[in-house]
Amino acid sequence: MLKAPRNNILLFCLFLLTLVFSGNSQDGSTKEQIKLNLYLLEIESEYDIKFSFADKDLANLEITVPKQETLEEILNEIRAQTQLEINQLNNRYYTISKTKEINICGYILNNYNELTASAATIEVLNSDVSALTDANGYFSLKTIPRESTIRIRHLGFKTKYISAEKLLSERPCSTILLSLNYQQLEEVVVYKFLTSGLAKEKDGSISLLTDEFGIIPGLIEPDVLQSIQALPGIKSIDERVSDINIRGGTNDQNLILWDEIKMYQSGHFFGLISAFNPYLTGEVSIVKSGTSAAYGDGVSGIINMKSKDSIGGRLMGGAGVNLINMDAYGQIPLSEKLALQFSARRSVTDFLNTPTYNQFSKRVFQDTKIQEFGNTPNPEDVTSDENFYFYDFTAKILYDISEEHKARFSFLAIHNNLDYLESQAQSGRTDKSGLNQTNLSFGGNLSSEWSNRFSSNLNAYYSRYNLDSENVINNGEQVLDQKNEVIETSIKLYTNYKISSNLGWLNGYQFTETGITNFTDVTQPPFESNIKGVVRANALYSEITYESSNSKFYARAGGRLNYLVNLRYFNKFILEPRFVVNYNPISDIRIEASGEFKNQITNQIIDLEQNFLGIEKRRWMLSNEKQDTVPGNPNLPIVTSKQAALGINYDKNQWFIGLEGYFKKVEGVSTLTQGFQNQNQFNGEIGSYEVKGFEFLINHKNRFFSTWLSYTYAHNDYFFPDLNPSSFPNNLDIRHIVTFATTYTLDNLKIGLGVNYRTGKPFTEPLDGDSGLDLGTIPISINYQEPNSSRLPDYLRVDASALYDFKISTRVKGQGGISVLNVLNKQNILNTFYRVNAQDEIEKVENISLGFTPNISFRIFF
Repeated sequence: MLKAPRNNILLFCLFLLTLVFSGNSQDGSTKEQIKLNLYLLEIESEYDIKFSFADKDLANLEITVPKQETLEEILNEIRAQTQLEINQLNNRYYTISKTKEINICGYILNNYNELTASAATIEVLNSDVSALTDANGYFSLKTIPRESTIRIRHLGFKTKYISAEKLLSERPCSTILLSLNYQQLEEVVVYKFLTSGLAKEKDGSISLLTDEFGIIPGLIEPDVLQSIQALPGIKSIDERVSDINIRGGTNDQNLILWDEIKMYQSGHFFGLISAFNPYLTGEVSIVKSGTSAAYGDGVSGIINMKSKDSIGGRLMGGAGVNLINMDAYGQIPLSEKLALQFSARRSVTDFLNTPTYNQFSKRVFQDTKIQEFGNTPNPEDVTSDENFYFYDFTAKILYDISEEHKARFSFLAIHNNLDYLESQAQSGRTDKSGLNQTNLSFGGNLSSEWSNRFSSNLNAYYSRYNLDSENVINNGEQVLDQKNEVIETSIKLYTNYKISSNLGWLNGYQFTETGITNFTDVTQPPFESNIKGVVRANALYSEITYESSNSKFYARAGGRLNYLVNLRYFNKFILEPRFVVNYNPISDIRIEASGEFKNQITNQIIDLEQNFLGIEKRRWMLSNEKQDTVPGNPNLPIVTSKQAALGINYDKNQWFIGLEGYFKKVEGVSTLTQGFQNQNQFNGEIGSYEVKGFEFLINHKNRFFSTWLSYTYAHNDYFFPDLNPSSFPNNLDIRHIVTFATTYTLDNLKIGLGVNYRTGKPFTEPLDGDSGLDLGTIPISINYQEPNSSRLPDYLRVDASALYDFKISTRVKGQGGISVLNVLNKQNILNTFYRVNAQDEIEKVENISLGFTPNISFRIFF
């Protein structure tokens, strides 16, 4: 008698629940979700059956209400959604139990614009099972433990943890959104580091994602080599992106890679503009210390650029124009497995004279033959004709052979050309100069996933760099012809073996052949030099990576064994150990340590001012370690480096504070590669330099603002045992660098303002008075004070920029931008040197920085 009322009450509650759910289901855009245990009560009541199950097995399970009509169809749908075992005991009683293993699938999307996230890593914790999402963000995992936890990781997004069972709630596959803003305290990556799109990784490297990149003061485009100078320890002392200095090293000591191809040319407009289109560059990785054993060369640092690597479902691209160049890029999907990428850029400088071009020209061509006519007794008697242009083109074929095997083919062409003609009407004299700089590169890559534990990657490339210069003086009285050619081929194979969910093992082999030719021909007085060399490098490398399950501890250690052969000069082994350790002892605090040994066999000789028009003065040469002295072929040892760094980072809520100290010693440097413009510039002595310093950064960021202050201290000294004195400041000894910047983002508007300050670089002055000239030499030379005993005035520059995004149509977006470099138009002295003029007097030459340099741009994206 007491049972009936309770059953009536239960039925009445179920009726009310049914009304509620049926009311919600009237909206066709919303799926009807219900707790499984409640829905089973409905089925029991409707079909007069009973289910037997453990409450804990069904406590948190939800399902979409099946639309099927028969009991068997409903039970099959429940099985499909939950992967539960439902067994019929008799006509009325059923048992329900959990399977030990389930199959799951899903789509990973960007939480901001819901674009698919390809190449995301899906891992089953405490097991060896993992997968990568394809170009559509799709993944699937078979027969994994039902109680397991899934970890989803993707570069630039917050790591997400989710139970495997929860992924059964959506049919046929779950949709999972990854967010940049959400942050797990135990993760190493620092998101929106300075500006959006910059991230600090657990191995100490910095990643730049161009798709998410915000704004840097002074820039209206995400120029890769300009943008990375916002980071502590990375600066171009002479304002050229082709001359980036990482922790006191010269530019030729940087390994610059584009799609794993080594680049011997990195700039346009003689180094003021990056030669790499940023809109098809998907990711840039910057390494200052603790390099992976997979990479050789580059004793100072690595700048590793990778173009976009996923096949999208639709056509995408864009085009733009500014006061220096115009460009277009795009990706065309030819099928589900095949796509073509391209980009093209060309300067407008040979047919459009703009304020930006005028400032760039003034910066580049000061103190060159292009400017010297202005100092003649009758400058109005001199006419000149200058023609300068540049272009670059890239193409990439993306072919997904299968889900496990992917092939990529890349092509890059870079070209700079300058022709200059100068005539004097009264004398009839004509001088003609030309400079042609090109880089042509091909590369291919095959990546394979052989199993959940084992993968391989095969990479090969061919790269050719040419620098040709011709000076025809006084109607052909003297002709100077110079050529510099670099040809490099390389093949690289490495494998990754996942020993466990926490432990990975990388092994590989790389062969590289580098050939360099330097040719000089002078007609008067007659002189010809043709120096050729080839170095073959074989390298075996291996490293182990460990990461704890809670991500609080990360370590990578390994080594690279190099066998270097120059058939004329050397044959030697060099062992290079490397390591990185990252530990999170307490919440919000990270301690990092890294160290490395590295070597390189290529160097850039810096010529005298009059060569190569006084503009591009750098020629690549191979290490030879020879003892004899041959004109045009100086002694250049293999350059080696040792570096160690220790840092601590604090990251909580809207604050990031980082402090890192480092020590670097580079041996085997020549005075010919260091840019001396004093008594040491001709001799070619061999020595070393040591850098001791630290980098400090504090960054506060919120929804609208990101403000940062960085300070770098470095003490950088040379040691050349054959010079007197043997120790003196490095040419790049910039003791103090301070950067302050703030960016503001509101809806579609981005504004950036920044201040850059640094102390002056060292230079060498002549002796005072008449003792400054040495009249006993032919030609007359200068007697100098101790090397680098004077310093230039401090450098100060204020930059600003603004970007505004707007919608043109549902598929097309537009962007307008304006920037100003050196808002205050401050004349900063970048370099000072001395020479003897035609009147046998000491002449002081000062290279001045860019002045007030505006630029505007307009772009479309589709």
